[in-house]
Amino acid sequence: MSFVNPQIFYILILPLLLFSFFILRHKDNISQLFSKEVLERLSVGHDSLPLVARNALMLVALLFMLIALARPVIEHGAKKVEVRGISAVVVLDISASMRAKDIYPNRLEFAKKKIATLLDAMPNDEIALVAFAHSPFILAPFSSDKRVLKEIVDGVTDKYINMNSTNFRALGEYVAQILEKKKPKILILFSDGGDKKEVEKLAKIAKEQNISLYVVLVGTKVGSPVLDEKGKPLRDKGSIVITQREDTLGEVAIESGGAFVVASTGSKDIKDLITTIKTQHKGKRGKEVTLYDRDELFYYPLAFGLFLLLLSLSSIPTIKWRRDR
Repeated sequence: MSFVNPQIFYILILPLLLFSFFILRHKDNISQLFSKEVLERLSVGHDSLPLVARNALMLVALLFMLIALARPVIEHGAKKVEVRGISAVVVLDISASMRAKDIYPNRLEFAKKKIATLLDAMPNDEIALVAFAHSPFILAPFSSDKRVLKEIVDGVTDKYINMNSTNFRALGEYVAQILEKKKPKILILFSDGGDKKEVEKLAKIAKEQNISLYVVLVGTKVGSPVLDEKGKPLRDKGSIVITQREDTLGEVAIESGGAFVVASTGSKDIKDLITTIKTQHKGKRGKEVTLYDRDELFYYPLAFGLFLLLLSLSSIPTIKWRRDR
């Protein structure tokens, strides 16, 4: 048998000794520690338990509780298990162009459904969620709880949409910080593309930071009007602004060692992308977790200590024998 927290003995043994001194020094310690009303409720009749025995029971009870806190166990050995799941940052574009309705119901809602499909297809992987337009921000830190992650994604509405242009450089710098300690570094971006010069800034950061970029392109090449928060088309010098899917982002993904797909109905596109990700990173080690095989024993001294404590605080009625005459 061994103890998981042996330091508990060193920390609490002195307070226990001081308490023992207090108990032995003051014969009326019970009345000092507890109010008269409490003692009356605990008392059930004439007390036949001597004060010395009561004090001894209390001290022994505290000793057993101290043993329970030290967490006694029977060790069966430890082993290291390699976790094969990957860590990835999933990014959702919330720029103004994501209101376009060239895919039903609009690009933002369609992208959200695709992210939900991706989360379902990565049950054992660790995912962080980020939204971005002019500046990125975290939606959820790394988590394997896909139900919670899906709820967070579902909560992103068009009220989140930023009318400013997308800043891919800021996104690259932000994701690089999040993935700093991760290996491999994987970024999965759901977007309708962006300006070529801006996209090239993201490509440069991805190359410098050894980030593998995977892109899910949302929208059509035909395009659709950019809508404002009231659902009305935006105009520039009297003309309606049209937004088209920009595939340059997909080309950058391939150059970074990643891949891209054009989002379509069904789940095949996302499943194919995940298969590509898993294949490309198959040979890379995951993190190791140490698992301990042990039998917990703390509840035995804890239960016995509580029993002795209750016994020391209770009154045992005196049994009187009456002789019949």
